[in-house]
Amino acid sequence: MFGSDSFLWRRPSPIWAYGAALLSVAAAALISHWPLLHLGSSPVSLLLCAVMFSAWLGGVVPGLLAILLSALVFYYNFLPPVHALVSKPEQIPRFLVFLVSAFFVGALSAAQRSAMESLRRAHGKLNETVHELKNTNAALTKSEAYLADAQTLSETGSFTWNLSTGEQSWSAEIFRIYEYDSALKPTFQAVLERVHPEDRDLMQKASQSATRGEGFDFEHRLLMPGGSIKKLHVRGHALYRETANPEFVGAVMDITTMKNAMEEIQALRDQLYKENLALREEIDITRMFEEIVGSSPPLQAVLSRVAKVAPADSTVLVTGETGTGKELVARAIHKRSHRSSRAFVSVNCAAIPRDLIASELFGHEKGAFTGATHRRLGRFESAEGGTIFLDEVGELPLETQIALLRVLQEREFQRVGANESVKADVRVVAATNRDLKAAIAEGKFREDLFYRLNVFPIEVPPLRERREDIALLVEYFVDRFASKAGKTITGIGKKSMEVLQAYSWPGNIRELQNVIERSVIVCESENLSVDESWLERIAPASDSGSQPLSERLTAKEKEIIEAALAETNGKVSGPRGAAARLGMPQSTLDSKIRSLKIDKYRFRKA
Repeated sequence: MFGSDSFLWRRPSPIWAYGAALLSVAAAALISHWPLLHLGSSPVSLLLCAVMFSAWLGGVVPGLLAILLSALVFYYNFLPPVHALVSKPEQIPRFLVFLVSAFFVGALSAAQRSAMESLRRAHGKLNETVHELKNTNAALTKSEAYLADAQTLSETGSFTWNLSTGEQSWSAEIFRIYEYDSALKPTFQAVLERVHPEDRDLMQKASQSATRGEGFDFEHRLLMPGGSIKKLHVRGHALYRETANPEFVGAVMDITTMKNAMEEIQALRDQLYKENLALREEIDITRMFEEIVGSSPPLQAVLSRVAKVAPADSTVLVTGETGTGKELVARAIHKRSHRSSRAFVSVNCAAIPRDLIASELFGHEKGAFTGATHRRLGRFESAEGGTIFLDEVGELPLETQIALLRVLQEREFQRVGANESVKADVRVVAATNRDLKAAIAEGKFREDLFYRLNVFPIEVPPLRERREDIALLVEYFVDRFASKAGKTITGIGKKSMEVLQAYSWPGNIRELQNVIERSVIVCESENLSVDESWLERIAPASDSGSQPLSERLTAKEKEIIEAALAETNGKVSGPRGAAARLGMPQSTLDSKIRSLKIDKYRFRKA
């Protein structure tokens, strides 16, 4: 066959077509009379060839022209009498046969020409269609490659799900996410096999929503064969909601990396919250003093014990009267420990309502109780990696004592309203001014918790037992408050110092601090003096006759209680205890012993 650009495939202009018909007939006539060929009376085939050529080349009209010319040539030159245009009745049948043959050959040639032109046009259109299909296929392949790359980069796969047949189709990324071979037939059961056991209810609920024609949007976890956990976000919606069994299309996104990053960010935020909380407490708290001041033997003994226990990670129980600086001792332990770079969190257990103490210490989950609108970290989590100081630990309710005992034993706890345990890497330093052994006897403090806290006891001496330190403390407080008030104080009167050293200081260092601060405020010279009336109102007097009635009653009450303690060898509780002899509740007697500063242990006989 000729190429699509061949001359024979293109129809010539009318002039060329008519000329070709004329020339082809003339050529046939001349060749038929060429003596060398000796064609004799057989020119019919030549003329028919001229008709066929003219009809094929030019079409119907040039073909008719060739038929007309060929008929004239045939009638004039080949039907006897030849070379004459006279009537030839005898040759009419031959002439008609020629005409019919010429018309038939011309029609076939014109039809062939038309068929070949149609074929050429069809071939051209087919080539165009094939080219377009190739371009479309290339574009589709390119788009699929882009889509596959985009799904891989975004870790998102797509799927379809026909509910009526159960058939599913997955993109390559879903096979990668679920770690299945691409030859596996996608099924809902194959998905369910990878779902974490705790999240399979979510998948069942999503399936039920799909059967109702509802879309689904949820997150769940995968438990992979190797034990690793993946976190997915699945979304899907129905294509044809009006049908009984719609077909769903959806996407599966692997959000493991994003979730891990968010959890890490949340952990950092929680850590920042803890550090900020500790920092705010560090700034806001009004401490007794910034450094431990003194050189007396009782204080040096305490500091020696602090130096020994600080490097260890043991639990410490600090005891002593109120205002002696128990928290300062706890801070000294923290600063000299390997946890010094982490938070020091102080909690006053007596200042927190009983109903909130557990939430304050261990935190709570959202909805754990009325008003718990969001999750809150407790003080133990805030002190993670550092030290928590539980002041007034003897005031903890029994149920909270149980939770604290678990922290000390198992190093873990549960937030209020939570089921999961939280590990606790915290050093516990507790303090109290109560007699915990007496509280154990009264059933107000757990004995097992006492022994867990009392791993390394430190008793802070009252100020009256370290009078050598009073002068140093006065000097320290004078410098501190004078600097704060913008005053210049160079010394303290001798009489005032003697009064301060002679006073018993029932409020210990905190009371001394308040007295010095008040004296600095009212001081109008460079020499500080202390108003003795501030101390005389609460100092015990030796002349009972000059005492007010309330003070004489207090002294008498103290005398009676001490006598009862002496008779019972210092025992408070029980049928033979001092409380029973005096006819008062044990808790009331304990309170009076503390308020009157009675040392009941000195009445006990060895």
